Amino acid sequence: MEFPLSTLTHIPAIRRVLLLAVVILTAFGNVHGRHKVHKWETVEYSAISCRAHTASLTDFGGIGDGTTLNTDAFRTAVDHLSQFQSDGGSMLYVPAGKWLTGSFNLTSHFTLYLDKDAVLLASQDENDYPVIAPLPSYGRGRDTDGGRFISLVFGSNLTDVVITGENGTIDGQGQLWWDKFHNGELKFTRPYLIEIMYSDNIQISSLTLINSPSWNVHPVYCSNIIIQGITILAPVRSPNTDGINPDSCINTRIEDCYIVSGDDCIAVKSGWDEYGIAFGMPTKQLAIRRITCISPTSATIALGSEMSGGIQDVRAEDIVAINTESAVRIKTAVGRGGYVKDIYVRGVTMKTMKYVFWMTGDYGSHPDNNYDPNALPVIENINYRDMVAENVTIAAKLAGISGDPFTGICISNVTIEMAPKAKKLFWNCTDISGISSGVVPQPCDLLPDQGTEYASPCNFPTESLPIDDMEIQTCSCRKKIYN
Repeated sequence: MEFPLSTLTHIPAIRRVLLLAVVILTAFGNVHGRHKVHKWETVEYSAISCRAHTASLTDFGGIGDGTTLNTDAFRTAVDHLSQFQSDGGSMLYVPAGKWLTGSFNLTSHFTLYLDKDAVLLASQDENDYPVIAPLPSYGRGRDTDGGRFISLVFGSNLTDVVITGENGTIDGQGQLWWDKFHNGELKFTRPYLIEIMYSDNIQISSLTLINSPSWNVHPVYCSNIIIQGITILAPVRSPNTDGINPDSCINTRIEDCYIVSGDDCIAVKSGWDEYGIAFGMPTKQLAIRRITCISPTSATIALGSEMSGGIQDVRAEDIVAINTESAVRIKTAVGRGGYVKDIYVRGVTMKTMKYVFWMTGDYGSHPDNNYDPNALPVIENINYRDMVAENVTIAAKLAGISGDPFTGICISNVTIEMAPKAKKLFWNCTDISGISSGVVPQPCDLLPDQGTEYASPCNFPTESLPIDDMEIQTCSCRKKIYN
C-alpha cells in the first residue's frame, strides 16, 4: 500500500519527524535492493462501504516480526485516518506479518483490512488493555465484580465500520488468560477479541479468529450488523470462548461461519437481571444462516441466559451441529424478567449430540443478590421444523418454571436417531405446553401430536428482515508484492 507523504502534514510535528524518518529509511533500503517492489496487486473485497483513502500499518512504523509491540502504530494510524471520516472514509491495511499489539480503538467510516498472511497477535500483558466500566445492562463484569479489560479491537459510538480481510487472522493468545481464570487470578473480566458498542452499520467478515481470551465477537447496543464468513477456533475446553454474541442488538445477520468453541457457538443476549430490565434494550430481528458448530459442552445457538432486555424474532436456518451439546438452547431463570419469543428454526442437521432440544428455566447465575424474585421471564412462540439428528443421547429436556410455563412450542418434521447408549427417557418435559407433528421418537405428552389430518409445519416467516436489504459493494485496493 502507498501512503502519500502529503497527508503527513496532519500529524503532530514529533510524530511527523519520526514517520518521515521511517519513510526515508525505507526508501534508502529500496534503492539498495532491500524490500524491492516486485509488482502491484489489486485486491477486491466485499463491504458495506468503499473508502477513498488508504494507508498501511507500516506507514506508521509498524513492524510485523511477532515480537515488536505495535499498539502505538495502530493507535496513531487510526487517529490519523479519522480525519477522513467526512471525506470518503479510510482503510488501514495490515500487510503480511505477525503484528503484536495491545488494544486499539476504531473510528467511523473506517475499514480495518487484514492481508491473508497477516496475523494480529494479542499482547499477553494486562497493562496493554485499559480497564473500562461494566456494561450498564450487566452491572458487573462477567468474570469478576467491577470493571473489565477492554477488547483487543474496540469501538464505541461509531457508524459505518468494516473489519475484514483475505481471511487474515486475529490470535488472542488466550492460554495465559484461561489459566488465570481457572486459578482465580483475574482482577477484571477478560478482554474479548472484537467488541463494538453503541454503533450502527457494522460489518465483520472474512477473518479467522483463534484462541480468544473469552468471547470472540461481541456487538452490543448496535444496529444493522453483518457478520459473515468468519472462522472461529478455540480449544473445546477453553473457558467462555463463545463465538458470536449479539447483545441488545437490532437488525443483525450472521451467516456462513464455522465455529469450534469452548462455549456456545452463538449466544444471543440482552442484559442480566435487574440491570438488563432497567436498560431495556432487546435483541431482535436476527437472522442466523449457514453456520457449522462444534462445541461438545455447549449450544450451537443459545438464547440467554442474560436475556432480561428481551429476545424476539430470531430466524435460524441451514445449521450444522457436530459433536455439540445441544442445537438451540433457551437459558433463563427466576429474576431474569424479559422474554424470549417469536423464535423460528428450520433446516438443522446434527450428528453426535447430547440434546437436540433443551430449555432451562433454572439457569441460576445472578450478578448480585438484588434481583427481583418476582421478575419471571416470558418464553413463548418457539418453532422448530425440518431437523435431522443422529447419535443423540437425549431427544429433549424442556424445563419451564413452575407457575411460569414456557408456551407455544411447536416441533414438526423432526427425525432423531438415538444413540446406542441413549437415556431411557427420550423426552423429559415439565412446565411447558405446545404441539408437535411428524416427530420421531414421539414427544412427551405436553407436546401432543396433531396427527396427519391436522398436521402443518411450524411457522417460519416468509417476509425478509431489514438487514437483508443492506447493500454490499465490491471494493478494491492496491497492495505491494515484494520479492
